[in-house]
Amino acid sequence: MDVTPGSATLGREWVSFDPASASATLRFRARPDFGNRHGTVQGGFLAAMLDSATGITLLATLPQELTAVTISLNTRFERPAPIGALTVKARVVEKDERDATVEAEVMSPDDTIVARGRAKLRIRKRQPV
Repeated sequence: MDVTPGSATLGREWVSFDPASASATLRFRARPDFGNRHGTVQGGFLAAMLDSATGITLLATLPQELTAVTISLNTRFERPAPIGALTVKARVVEKDERDATVEAEVMSPDDTIVARGRAKLRIRKRQPV
């Protein structure tokens, strides 16, 4: 998959993808400048990681001529997230020809869930660049 400027900023890396279950594991690098006044990752960066992970997971299931855009992202922050490597597990839970729902969890290095997200995405034809 292409590395976009946003995914590069978030330090996104593919760990694994299972086409049979439409699920992926990704790693993100939360840099020190992602920190809030408490020394943990600011929630907006966690939401961006969830958005990135849900979108790229859906894209991995689509033919090349299709793409997807997020139309909503519901995020729940469970615990403070440490600066450093964070893992995201994402899976497509519903998909038809027009829309999809993808769920994901951000986990700290000790596998504690720090944030959850549920994204609704619109599937559409890729436009020429």
